[in-house]
Amino acid sequence: MTTKIAYQTELATASAPSWLAGFKTDYEKIFVEGWSPYLGSVLLVVMIVGLMISGLFWGVFGGLKLWGDWFNSAVGLGPVLGLPETLEGPLLHRMSLMNITLLLGAFCAALLSRQFRVTRPPKLEYIWAALGGSFMGLGATLAGGCTTGGFFTPALHSSPAGWAMWAGLLLGAAIGFKLLLWTLEHIEWGMQAPPTLNLPDSLVSIYPLLGLGVVLAVIAWAAGWYHSGNEKLAVRGIIILAGFAMGFIMHRSRLCFARAFREPFVTAEGKMTKAIILGLAIGIPIAALLFQNKVIDPYIAIPATFWVGSLLGGLVFGIGMVFAGGCASGSLWRMAEGHIKLWVAVFFFAWSGSVASALLRQSGLIVKEMTLDEIEETRLGYQAYFPVMFDGWGWALLASGAVLLLWYALVRYNESTEKFTML
Repeated sequence: MTTKIAYQTELATASAPSWLAGFKTDYEKIFVEGWSPYLGSVLLVVMIVGLMISGLFWGVFGGLKLWGDWFNSAVGLGPVLGLPETLEGPLLHRMSLMNITLLLGAFCAALLSRQFRVTRPPKLEYIWAALGGSFMGLGATLAGGCTTGGFFTPALHSSPAGWAMWAGLLLGAAIGFKLLLWTLEHIEWGMQAPPTLNLPDSLVSIYPLLGLGVVLAVIAWAAGWYHSGNEKLAVRGIIILAGFAMGFIMHRSRLCFARAFREPFVTAEGKMTKAIILGLAIGIPIAALLFQNKVIDPYIAIPATFWVGSLLGGLVFGIGMVFAGGCASGSLWRMAEGHIKLWVAVFFFAWSGSVASALLRQSGLIVKEMTLDEIEETRLGYQAYFPVMFDGWGWALLASGAVLLLWYALVRYNESTEKFTML
């Protein structure tokens, strides 16, 4: 189907007037051809820095957990889990709104590139999606966030919690891939892929117009809230645009944290991993300047899980994301282009995150306690911050840089030697 669309586009471009053909060529390069993951990572960091300047930070799990809370309340599990009787609305909750607009951004990109189509997986992959999503929900609860809020954002905020989860994610991805290989070798049931659902060409041909409609609707929505005179809605107006842009960027560049941790073990291909490394290498020193100038409080995005919760959560999450086929943000943007498996994975991620958070809270493991110096602690760890641990920024930046350099060296070495591949 994709080849047919590309062929039709070439014919239309060839038969169009030269000046119009030029516009169509540029459109194809920007909105149809894939972007480099390096460009995607840099643009993503630009958006995150913009959020930080506005006093905000990027997270995904909190919004998914809210969706799970709403579901559990709807089916009568709210009192059992100790959920509040009144939950914040999905459109007003900061992370939930960011997730929804990330979905819209990716959906818009899929329409503009004519890549939206409903994709059904083999039956066995529904089980993998449910299992993987459940593991991701538990892992994110333990770590205080997913690959976004437990790894990437804390790492940007110079917290070793991010790097503890990074270590867990590496180990979890390796174990998860080994387990996935075992299932492929020993289970034959449910591996036949169903027929592709081909949408009418007449509908696919107007995808770009529908995408343009989504863009205009989102801009109007954001502008209406920003100029509403309500301070909370004004902040949400910024989040609408930021989330939309992130979803668009991640779809166009196919940016996925799961691939960054999984691919070196599968094919030894390290392009996605190096793109994430580049984003962190650019973002960490910029974030440090913002913290030093007190633009934003670094602790608002540092989970109280260093080191036990971060490491263990990363391990569990890493196993889950391999079976699910995506991380949290990666699952969202792939949902938006029509992958049914990821819809199942995200449902179980949200449900499991809600249940696990409630049960761990009841057990006292993630009940927050305040120490004398106002640093939050739980039984899984505390809010660790490199500049405090090293009494300054010099060693703090050196520590993050050393981990990034080590990660890059391992990935680059593996690309050349394939020493760490498991196939």
